[in-house]
Amino acid sequence: MPTEWLANWSMVFLRASGLLAVFPVFSAPAVPIQLRVALGALIAFLLGPSLPAPTWPSAGGWVWMGLMISEVGVGLLFGFVCRMLFFALEMAGTLISTEIGLNLPAAFDPVHPGQGTLPGSILNFLATVIWLSLDLHHWMLVGFARSYEVLPVGGAGLAEPLLREVLGWVSRLFVVALQICAPVLAVSFLISLVFSVLGRAVSQMNVFTESFAVRLFAGLSLFAAAIPLMALQIVNSLHRLPEDFLRVARLLGV
Repeated sequence: MPTEWLANWSMVFLRASGLLAVFPVFSAPAVPIQLRVALGALIAFLLGPSLPAPTWPSAGGWVWMGLMISEVGVGLLFGFVCRMLFFALEMAGTLISTEIGLNLPAAFDPVHPGQGTLPGSILNFLATVIWLSLDLHHWMLVGFARSYEVLPVGGAGLAEPLLREVLGWVSRLFVVALQICAPVLAVSFLISLVFSVLGRAVSQMNVFTESFAVRLFAGLSLFAAAIPLMALQIVNSLHRLPEDFLRVARLLGV
């Protein structure tokens, strides 16, 4: 019995650790590695006893190594699915910064390593606050626990439907990013059109210098006004994450 419990605990710990390693909130540089390890151990302690007894307690070393790599890979794939929305937010923030002229002064991003853009940091913080305030982290744990119902330990395998699904998520990433930054892109296009006409009418005007202040003010104002619409798009994407967990688990178990 202790050997079976330890086997279940270790496999759940590996899958949870892979998830937390790339999960949008817990993978931030400000989050200590010890905290992620402790959370993975806690999740394994809670879920391990509920799993069925393993049928491979006396497996060889290479079999154990393959199972460990498989469980870590499953967790990393789960975390990658969760991170897709935050990739879209970073892309939308970069597009917004480019259009309104804020891409030159790069800002320190405490959530992701390196430097980022101010709109991207704001959108990432907004998604994190929404994720926590709507208790979606609890539903993520529920989805992670239910993944063992459709994908038991050692049952993962790569298949063509999984690749198609991942490619579909990548394509939707660009669509979500475009939907979030569409208002700012539209206003930036109108401002560029107006100043291009003024530049043709008044040839002495420095279009780039004169339009910079207008573009910055209009872009920031519209960005602030469109945050509720962006939040609605973020909420719709976050609500689909637990179902994406189970969809990935089913495709891995095909």
